[in-house]
Amino acid sequence: MESRIFQILKKCNSKRQVYQAHAQIFLHGLQGSNLLLGSLIHLYSTLNQFQYALLVFKFAPSPNVFLYNSVIKACNQHNHQRDALFLYNNMRGVGVFPNNYTFTFLLKSLEAFEDLTEAKMMHTHVFQSGFECNVFVQNTLIDLYCKCGDVGASFKVFDEMAERDVVSWNSMVAACMSHEDAETALELFHSMPEKNIVSWNSMIAGYMKLGKIEQAQTFFNQMPERNVVTWNSMVAGYIQLRDMQTAQNIFEKMPVKSIVSWTSMVSGYAQSGDMFSARLLFDQMPAKNVVSWNAMISGYAHNSRYNEALNLFQQMLVTELQPDEVTVTSALTACAQIGALDLGRWINSYIDRTRSEMSLAVGNSLLDMYAKCGDIHSARGVFKEMTRKCIITWTSMVSGLAFNGHSREALALFDRMCKEGTQPDDVIFIAVLSACTHAGSIDEGLRYFQSMERDFHLKPRIEHYGCIVDLLSRAGKLEEALGFIMNMPMKANVVIWATLFGSCKLHRNSRVAEIAEQEILKLEHLNPAYQVLMSNVYASIGDWDDVLQIRAMMRERDIEKVPGCSSIEVAGIVHEFLVADLQHQNRRQIYETLDGLNQLLQIEGNVHCRSNNVARTQLHSTSLQEA
Repeated sequence: MESRIFQILKKCNSKRQVYQAHAQIFLHGLQGSNLLLGSLIHLYSTLNQFQYALLVFKFAPSPNVFLYNSVIKACNQHNHQRDALFLYNNMRGVGVFPNNYTFTFLLKSLEAFEDLTEAKMMHTHVFQSGFECNVFVQNTLIDLYCKCGDVGASFKVFDEMAERDVVSWNSMVAACMSHEDAETALELFHSMPEKNIVSWNSMIAGYMKLGKIEQAQTFFNQMPERNVVTWNSMVAGYIQLRDMQTAQNIFEKMPVKSIVSWTSMVSGYAQSGDMFSARLLFDQMPAKNVVSWNAMISGYAHNSRYNEALNLFQQMLVTELQPDEVTVTSALTACAQIGALDLGRWINSYIDRTRSEMSLAVGNSLLDMYAKCGDIHSARGVFKEMTRKCIITWTSMVSGLAFNGHSREALALFDRMCKEGTQPDDVIFIAVLSACTHAGSIDEGLRYFQSMERDFHLKPRIEHYGCIVDLLSRAGKLEEALGFIMNMPMKANVVIWATLFGSCKLHRNSRVAEIAEQEILKLEHLNPAYQVLMSNVYASIGDWDDVLQIRAMMRERDIEKVPGCSSIEVAGIVHEFLVADLQHQNRRQIYETLDGLNQLLQIEGNVHCRSNNVARTQLHSTSLQEA
């Protein structure tokens, strides 16, 4: 029966099938079979069910080296390298002896930390266990020392090898290329007793990463044979150089294109901002994997096309592919930017339903989404649930509290973070100073600003100076704000002057307004947003001559105000509207509703509405008829 279930496990390719096979193991009393349990761990890991893989191992009655190797490998696949090292120590403690595969997996685990001290300690364990001459272990050691930045140690392992295979040589070539030593890599390449296609590909990929296009092209032309990896290296190299035209030409010449080939091109176009070409290729792909969808979804998100990102995410859910961490974080980023709270909540429930692991990146994205969408209660809940926190976590929570009217709680949280030993960075200080601005705490804001350099050795950037200007300006201390600007170690930008100028409207200070206006005109005299700001400020203080002068200048230079945009989420779909918008598919019903509302307001005698909103609705109605 054990052999039969093992054959069944080899054919499983879905969670449902694995669950059924797992149940059969229990039904037949085979839960002590390390062969079957090892296969289960591998399948659960492959199907992104890492916690189930750990549970299988946890309840194994007598795990052997094969089972330990299976779970250590699973830890590596899911970025739980510390757990892999813990399991190794547990393995030694219970008297299970490692083999060469154990050390190969453990050395791969250590690559994630790039810690030379830990690498040397594990090398000692390899020596003590008698595997220092195993070629597979030695090859992995070469890679590990290279990742830790000690190419000299890689050469020492290489030189001491009694037996070298082509992988050993390829590892050293790749190590030299990764440390920008193309000359030594070339010497090794020519010294190789045997070369395979990986050897050539390593040279080409290395030259491309170093921007040595001519050398890479020479190797490409001299290759006795090429595979899809060769072509992909050339394509990736030109993409890295932002030469999408040459990348496209090589892509079109490829005899065989893999999913990686297509995805590289999609990602390249997305990174260059050409989303039209990216989508064109994406739609032409004969097959797609999760990485392909991620390239397109994250491309939309990075290019501020958030609605398209969410639409594509919803299309992906219809396929058989399961979104991974990158997909979820990209979708949550898009939700945060356009305020799609309902869809963000649905993604949160999807994570819970699929029992996906709440990684640090996903937790940060979820927290940021709730905070930016105004659901600070849910943001607090995510923050409390996160077992691991980094500076991004704390920053998202502090800024979320500040911008949602909880400035005192934001500042208390920052103080708690410092007491718990997390070192603040310059970004979180922007959130802290913003919290002081919202709370109107001038003294506290200045104290935090001064503590940056004094206590944390962080040099304030122009954004931090801008926060102090905003803090002083909002409090009506315009003269102090002006003096602060004049004493800044760097030249103030237009944003800082506009911040000061905007506060002149509230506090009716024409002297400071005139100074700020002159600086704004020097820096960005054609920016319509600042022209409108100046017009509004002068109107508020009754300086109509300047108002007319600014508006006349805008007409003369054909400067138009960028129309305002608003959005609303209905049934999981975000609808965006511009001023006098005629593009929405439901525009007729929208304007008919507006007309009806205005008529009701007229009946109620709302004079303000009659003089403004009715006229606006009539304008919309006329435009609608013309359209």
